[in-house]
Amino acid sequence: MARRQRLGFWYRLVVVVAKPLLRLFTRTERSGAEHIPRTGGFIAAANHVSELDPFVVGEFLLDNGRPPRFLAKRELFRKPPLKWIFEGARQIPVDRKSADASLALSAAVDALHAGECVLIYPEGSATRDPELWPMRARTGVARLALLSGVPVIPVAQWGPQEILPYRARRPKLLPRHTMKVVAGPPVDLSAFAGKPITAELLRAATDHVMHTVAELLAGLRGGTPPTDFYDVRESA
Repeated sequence: MARRQRLGFWYRLVVVVAKPLLRLFTRTERSGAEHIPRTGGFIAAANHVSELDPFVVGEFLLDNGRPPRFLAKRELFRKPPLKWIFEGARQIPVDRKSADASLALSAAVDALHAGECVLIYPEGSATRDPELWPMRARTGVARLALLSGVPVIPVAQWGPQEILPYRARRPKLLPRHTMKVVAGPPVDLSAFAGKPITAELLRAATDHVMHTVAELLAGLRGGTPPTDFYDVRESA
């Protein structure tokens, strides 16, 4: 059994407020809980379809005894009340302006080495893919995995976009929608371990993670994921 972690006031407050609302306005279909490590640090890498995602995947992990810590840009930690909430809930600041990419992720590496779960959305924001498949991801997930040496658990979700699509101003709460979440076995990154961390290696490892997530997503929603990920830069 996983050791129960102390959530702290702010983390518990968010849970107390958000969890009843999710139960009131959504249904859930979950699978793959057996793949979530009971102990030890790990990265949960999930697709991103809505600003509601952290609540849906976060609840899934929390209900399986692994409260996640999220990566958040350091700017959000500067002013109250977000500063109080993010610091009080022990979320992880990321300095995106750091010239040293490894240093920017040092707090996340420390959390993983301390045995915690770090939830990351490698795409960086909700997908712009017209069919809502994962888009081309940033390589932070691969760098974090290779720096820490912990397993990467792929997580796919489908449903939050029905309530709050990207850039929507108001949620569509009724009728109740089903939030589908599935976790898969650890992504095999052995082909990338122990090698010099280059841009090419990080890109290949990241794409490998995201193709695994996309295959899980296909099992939730049907269809065939694209071979090449949608790239926002190429569509601009």
